[in-house]
Amino acid sequence: MTPVQLRELMPALANKTYFNYGGQGPLPTPSLKAITASWERIQELGPFTADIWPWLEQETRGLRGALAALCGVPPERLALTENVTSGCVLPLWGLPWQAGDELLISDCEHPGVVAACRELARREKLTISTLQVKALRGDLTSTNASVLEALENSLTPTTRLVVLSQLLWNTGQLMPIAALAQRLGEHPRRPWLLVDAAQSMGSLPLAEGGAEAFGAGAASVADIYAFTGHKWCCGPEGLGGVALSERLLHESQPTMGGWRSLANENMAGSSDASSAWHHDARRFEVATSCAPLLAGLRQSLELLEAVAPAPQRLELIQARSHQLWQGLGQLPGVHPLLDVPPPAGLVSFVVEGADPGELVHQLGQRAIWLRTLDDPHCLRACTHITTTEEEVELLLDALA
Repeated sequence: MTPVQLRELMPALANKTYFNYGGQGPLPTPSLKAITASWERIQELGPFTADIWPWLEQETRGLRGALAALCGVPPERLALTENVTSGCVLPLWGLPWQAGDELLISDCEHPGVVAACRELARREKLTISTLQVKALRGDLTSTNASVLEALENSLTPTTRLVVLSQLLWNTGQLMPIAALAQRLGEHPRRPWLLVDAAQSMGSLPLAEGGAEAFGAGAASVADIYAFTGHKWCCGPEGLGGVALSERLLHESQPTMGGWRSLANENMAGSSDASSAWHHDARRFEVATSCAPLLAGLRQSLELLEAVAPAPQRLELIQARSHQLWQGLGQLPGVHPLLDVPPPAGLVSFVVEGADPGELVHQLGQRAIWLRTLDDPHCLRACTHITTTEEEVELLLDALA
């Protein structure tokens, strides 16, 4: 399949110029049909019969295995979630915290994750400090060195958790997760590492064997690596996953358990409540979710793979993001945030003398869609494998 053929399967791209893949990717028609067929199959089998459970287990096991393979982790380390937030919060809140533990959070994290960490700190009497990465706008070699230097300057004897996105949602810069995890392993307290992978899954090659400089191996070294399927994977909203380390599975307990969390639903007569939980990542799956979404996301992943393997898809993404970055730099009064071509598909920029919100509104009236960000206050356009050269030029011409 070519990128053009995939694009033709996405009705959302037929009547607009779309640059909001980092917010939500368009759902291909085959994925929508897979969801509908799954609904129909559930009703054919009977939504609560002896026949439905083997089928549902097969659907769940298939997607879990596919996502685990993308992350480069065994399936038992992969929990299915509804979104990035639940993937971060449920295992995070189950860790054994002590009053005075420090949370080191980067200054480029999504407000949802930051808010959850602040509430955790309030309840457990923890402290919060900041890892400064927002100003890093150069090449990956200098960025990696600067991140590790900032980490070295920020670690303290009480640091217990580091929160850092792999691909920063605001500046578009890539973080050296593997190197950072190695450094944390040398710390006396071995702080846990939480990675928000909302912008990574579907855009970067994550499994080991790819280029480490572009994210390979990150999911396997983080303690919590949470992602969603509705952005760069172009799947349905309401379904994602989290890869968890063996250490975290040993140390964290469920905070919101349900029937899917249980290996043994019959807890009667047992004095050890913990024996009922799954011993793998499934303990952080809660209860009834929308099963047909499994088929939709699996279909979207198969369509992306039909175009090219992950490393080659990143090259296609970069071709368009680099075209956009270079074109923005040639427009008077327009300044890309990064000093070098972006490592993936996020292109953030500022326009002198223009209010970002008003500019997005004006572009939207021309059916050109991108978004604003508050910190830093800028515009963000995202390119995917379905973005065309003509679309990039259309945006550049409109900005000019």
